[in-house]
Amino acid sequence: MNDDRFEVIGRVTRRQDGHAMVTGRQLYSSDISLPNMLQARVLRSPYPHARIAAIDTSEAERLGAVCITPEDVPRVKYNERQVSVPAKTYRDRTVLPDKVRHVGQGVVAVAARTEALADRALDALDVEFESLPAVFDPHEAMRDGAPQLHDAVLLGETVLPIERNIACYREAVEGDVARGLEEADLVVENEFTTGRAYHGQLESKAVVCRPEADGGITVWATAQSIHNTRQLLGSLFDIPLSKINVQRVPIGGSFGSSIQMNSSVAVCVALALKAQKSVKLVLTREEDMYDHCKYPSNIHLTYGVKRDGTLTAGYLKTVVDIGGHNIQAYPLLGCMAGWFVSLYRLPHLKFEGTAVYTNKAPACAMQGYGNPQVTFAVESMMDTIAEELDIDPIDVRLKNYVGLGETFWGQGPTVRSVIRSCGVEEMLLKGKAMVGWEGRGSSTSKTGRFRRGIGVGRGFHTSGTGAPTPGEVIDYSTAMVKINEDGSVDCLTALMCHGGGTLDAGAKMVAEELGVPLDRVGISPSNTRSTGYDVCTHATRGVYCGGASLLRAAQDVKKILFDFASRIIDVNPDALKVRPDTNRGQGVVCLPGAPAKRITVAEVAKTAQIKGWGSIIAVVSHRQVNCPPCFVVNFVEVEVDTATGQIRPMRAVAAVDAGTVINPDLAAGQLEGGLCRGIGLALLEDTTYKPDTGELTCGGYLTDYKVYTAQDMPSLEDLSTFFADTYEPSGPFGAKGVGEAANNATAGAVANAIYNAVGIRLTEAPITPERVLSALTRDAEQLQQGR
Repeated sequence: MNDDRFEVIGRVTRRQDGHAMVTGRQLYSSDISLPNMLQARVLRSPYPHARIAAIDTSEAERLGAVCITPEDVPRVKYNERQVSVPAKTYRDRTVLPDKVRHVGQGVVAVAARTEALADRALDALDVEFESLPAVFDPHEAMRDGAPQLHDAVLLGETVLPIERNIACYREAVEGDVARGLEEADLVVENEFTTGRAYHGQLESKAVVCRPEADGGITVWATAQSIHNTRQLLGSLFDIPLSKINVQRVPIGGSFGSSIQMNSSVAVCVALALKAQKSVKLVLTREEDMYDHCKYPSNIHLTYGVKRDGTLTAGYLKTVVDIGGHNIQAYPLLGCMAGWFVSLYRLPHLKFEGTAVYTNKAPACAMQGYGNPQVTFAVESMMDTIAEELDIDPIDVRLKNYVGLGETFWGQGPTVRSVIRSCGVEEMLLKGKAMVGWEGRGSSTSKTGRFRRGIGVGRGFHTSGTGAPTPGEVIDYSTAMVKINEDGSVDCLTALMCHGGGTLDAGAKMVAEELGVPLDRVGISPSNTRSTGYDVCTHATRGVYCGGASLLRAAQDVKKILFDFASRIIDVNPDALKVRPDTNRGQGVVCLPGAPAKRITVAEVAKTAQIKGWGSIIAVVSHRQVNCPPCFVVNFVEVEVDTATGQIRPMRAVAAVDAGTVINPDLAAGQLEGGLCRGIGLALLEDTTYKPDTGELTCGGYLTDYKVYTAQDMPSLEDLSTFFADTYEPSGPFGAKGVGEAANNATAGAVANAIYNAVGIRLTEAPITPERVLSALTRDAEQLQQGR
């Protein structure tokens, strides 16, 4: 797809980092190697809950290893995630603990000249644990007498006692739910659960730290935000930020797994500062699985609805198992409220969310931040309502969706804005035709061992966390754009790309605005000393927020360019335009209709240098005051084997309303990848724990933890994607996000397809073959008893 409104936006182009990625020359954190660098290892707890009674490092030190224990690190309580404002940030961990709260938690770290020696030093450590009772179920954790993980935490600077392992609670109410349910002709309710999936990003987490002669530190880390990492390290180790430099390193995917500063970063910094040598720490895949996971949920959902399908009330109550530490569960609950409220119009609503500590790996943001969990439940309920009222499920959605001109909550009650672009109707109706919705039939008409069904799911994600009034989350980006003396352009930003082409999109925006050929626009290497603040690449904000700051810097640069050019060719700057000249490989400033009034961008920049006018450069810090929803719609056809319970996805249509699509091939790839991951979350992915030891039941990522791959997906002929025709007025060149939205609706679509195939509503994800067979057997027994 080429967008005729633009020169490069909307066109398929070669990625700037593409050659390095496909040839293996791209350097990630684990590839960084420094002279005389030590290799680090971490001793991790074999217990889910224990006090550390004694630590003896003497044998490891005799081998020449540098060791750190809880006594060697700051006792400052902190939260790994630095996206929220301080007053809303819960702090409950230290660099190394004196009490472990889940299997795999780091206790002692060593660093030695080689990996083999570090492994020997690790084996030489002697740690005495005092095992404590553990609790793994969030509902059991809230009971009186349950093992207590934390006695108190810090909320901002306030000491907050913890009772019954409840980390935080959040409620949102508008209208009167009881009244709304009384006004309804039908009340439906159900309970839904989702699993603790592992992020499964392409690279495990890694960090390299180099102590500097001035007492500072340089860090290369797997991170979604270099500035948040810098700020947290400064507060932990009492080092001025001017002496901490965090380098932006390409990241091999993330899915939210590094939205926070990973615990390994602080450990590696502590080792490097003690050793006064460079240290490298790379987590094994199994260690990484004990580091973070997706927030699981238990959701009780109730809707009131009129006979014509109009919703009158909604009430969602959820309990979220956050594991051993709170990595910002409070904003998670706010977001879950926002996802619930903003999908469908509710005159009366109530949300209650409770986050609970258990002795498991800490949960953190994962591709949607509670959105796939909520949308799985909501979209399943929309189909339930449709069946109860004998209305087409698509018509129920069209009647109730929150759309153009309406207010949505974005990422929670404090982040509200008005929807100014919306392609929901287009996607539902076009997708309906593409998938052959009218011929899908009902489950009662299907017989035989293999039965097919088609389901629909819709959802959204915000583009950033902005709102007219700042809320609980920090959200702004800084960018610098500079025109060089040869007419090429440098772009400098701390914005992080996770692999989806965010920085390429930014380069396209700059090229489009400045009229310079795309191959003349470079994305500069960056670090915290050379860039202004960027909060983090999360909340699908990369293009909409980070791109907007680059565009604004480019607009300021263009004003300087036109001012300088007007002096040279004697033309009012307001009359000038700039266009790419492919023959000359340059941008050309010109007066339309006057061929003599032309000058290349390079000539302007060089003349300005010679005459001492200054560099053509601008720096902008910008905060978007909206977070427009990127809407998605998925249609999925599955085949259910009623003899084995196996479910195969056979066909799919994935659509997105992303406003102006900057990188169409990469956006389509996001849709396909999100669909694949969403199907995996619906049918396969989960981390379960042994109830006696607190260990993961899977033996490891490569052996027992399975994910959906391209091989498991529908063939290319049976997988279709398309973009809604919309334009977002507040977005750069009309663009919104794509990333996290891509998988939010998938699990609901899959569950609805299964119901259409076999007539059984499955509410526990992942929907495994065992659960399918159990439900089929139970249904058959009920039918038999009914006869």
